[in-house]
Amino acid sequence: MAIKTCVFDAYGTLFDVAAAARGAATEPGREALAACWAALANTWRLKQLQYSWLRAVADAHCDFWDVTADGLDFALEAHGLAGDTELRERLLALYWELDAYAEVPEMLRALKSAGFETAILSNGSPDMLAGAVESAGVGGLLDAVLSVQDVGVFKPDRRVYDLVGRRFGVGADTVLFVSSNGWDAAAAAGYGFQTAWVNRAGEPMDRLPWKPREVLSDLKGIPDLAGAW
Repeated sequence: MAIKTCVFDAYGTLFDVAAAARGAATEPGREALAACWAALANTWRLKQLQYSWLRAVADAHCDFWDVTADGLDFALEAHGLAGDTELRERLLALYWELDAYAEVPEMLRALKSAGFETAILSNGSPDMLAGAVESAGVGGLLDAVLSVQDVGVFKPDRRVYDLVGRRFGVGADTVLFVSSNGWDAAAAAGYGFQTAWVNRAGEPMDRLPWKPREVLSDLKGIPDLAGAW
């Protein structure tokens, strides 16, 4: 069936999760961060995801802001910056103002012009997502911003993917789901969505029972993909 709805993961897919550390590293007096910001950003993101998975399997759900802060605390300690409380607060503040990837606004405009419904489906809490959407200036290009807070469990639980059909009233096979997380794109494929993995870092395919239908290096090709499927 033809694609009707294009749904995007938020963090790492539409919004650059490294932007907070990269931006803070350019500020005066941040020499220690400047020396390790890329590694710290990677550790922060990895622990943020790992804590969400562990909480999901342990039935210990919390606000995504909590796992974001916990992941940062781990990363700061791992990179020798645990004592810098001002830096911690600055990085957390910048996380509310993440940059969108350069191609995002034009890609969303192209989808809307072609008549597709567009949405975010994210682990992020509603207030976090609202901040990111506003900062990126893409709110007018989205029909919905869906958060796992409505089901009380993080991805890749199937109840999260159920939110799309509940909101738009469409069958799973008419949804193009796009994520920069290979495991997310794979799990969504197992759910029944048509999926694209935006593999910006050129990572290997995750060893899971399902695979994304398409692998891209950025989001520029999504409108053409949606129109062709």
